[in-house]
Amino acid sequence: MELIIIGLIVTYVFGGLKFWLGFKKTHFTQTFLNRIGFSLLWPVLFIANSSYRRNFRRALRD
Repeated sequence: MELIIIGLIVTYVFGGLKFWLGFKKTHFTQTFLNRIGFSLLWPVLFIANSSYRRNFRRALRD
């Protein structure tokens, strides 16, 4: 159980960091508040919003 929780935390941090670093590749308005909000809320937005999913994938591309 503890291993699952650690894995979820690592995934959350890794996903948020990757999105933060690739935010300039998205079509979102390039403001600091957007960058923080979208990076922190990425799991919820990824599940709930198809437009966000496309932008999230775009941000993670190298």
